[in-house]
Amino acid sequence: MHALPHDRTGARIKRLRLERHLTQRALADLSQVPYSTLTKTEQGVIPASPHLIAKLARALRVEVATITGQPYVTELRADELDVLIQPIRESLDVYDLGSDPDVKPRPYRLLHDDAEAMLVAVRAGEIKQTAGQLPALIVEATTAAHTAGTTEGWLLLASTYRTAYDVASKLGFSDLATIALSRMEWAAQRGSDAVVGGMYRYMRALTYLRAGQYRTGDRLIRMGLNILEQADGGRRRDVLTGQLHLGAAVMSGRAQDKARAEGHLAEAERFAGVTGEAVDVHWLAFGPTNVKVHRVSVLAELDQYDDAARAGHGLTIPKDWPASRRSHHYAEVARAQMWTGQLDTAFANLLRARKAAPQQARYHQTVRETYAGLEAAKRQLPDSFLSYGSWLGV
Repeated sequence: MHALPHDRTGARIKRLRLERHLTQRALADLSQVPYSTLTKTEQGVIPASPHLIAKLARALRVEVATITGQPYVTELRADELDVLIQPIRESLDVYDLGSDPDVKPRPYRLLHDDAEAMLVAVRAGEIKQTAGQLPALIVEATTAAHTAGTTEGWLLLASTYRTAYDVASKLGFSDLATIALSRMEWAAQRGSDAVVGGMYRYMRALTYLRAGQYRTGDRLIRMGLNILEQADGGRRRDVLTGQLHLGAAVMSGRAQDKARAEGHLAEAERFAGVTGEAVDVHWLAFGPTNVKVHRVSVLAELDQYDDAARAGHGLTIPKDWPASRRSHHYAEVARAQMWTGQLDTAFANLLRARKAAPQQARYHQTVRETYAGLEAAKRQLPDSFLSYGSWLGV
């Protein structure tokens, strides 16, 4: 089920419930969502939190994306992004066909520089540009890897698959993101790099986080940590280990396990104290700032919105931080502020999210749900508020 024009999450929940001939009381009982919360969500009085969406998806036996309406096809078409997805899908399909005789790959250094540039570009929020250039690079890197058969070649190919995952997940194509990750693992195994193997588990765990399958995601995190123990010591391993703990903290928060979430945050903070700010290590932006940013996310996942808003207020983001990470953080802070009634401030942070990475923000579920919450509050907001809604397509 794709998003319909002017559709909203509450309406989709109601439609799915009625298709299954369930009363609101029956769905509340099945999902263990409070009855009043479900009714208000369906009516659009309150927005749907990620935790609530995941519980309803399990009860309705659908994917989370079916409830959120992703991918947002109408907006993708308007932005001419939908036509860029199929070439990426096709480039991922030739991974095991060996060298293409019609492709003459450039030297490794040039391919490496392009792969790094795409990692940087997608984190700068340049999704359309990256999506347009990526398929050709994947095809070229595929032939180069099969021809040379070197560790460097396979890891470069794994990097292009990682970028395909980034693009697909940001645009809401969960199936394509899963395929890209499986290709990343395939290439990383041939490159025999334990750190990249740990990163694959981290990114795969994020797909299960978005799907509301926290137990599987947690198992992947633990597997990733075990794999990293086999890697050579040093800053790369410490950064990946700390990042895995941050992912696990959000996973535990969304599963409403406060003790485990705090434990993982403490471990991440310990590693960040060793690594310092490490924005460019695998472009994960790990470090003390990322720990603070994730603390905001965890508090929000635990429904501690007052604490989340306070933690996010005044948090200074380094200038060299990726625009995509800044945009995501502003959206998280806006969500917490919306729930605590700070409507004007919440909208100001939605504007910051859009300014930092407009292409990402337009397709960001937290941005959309927060906007819906502000709209439902029925309080006078700036004229630019309706303009923002038109830009989102809601």
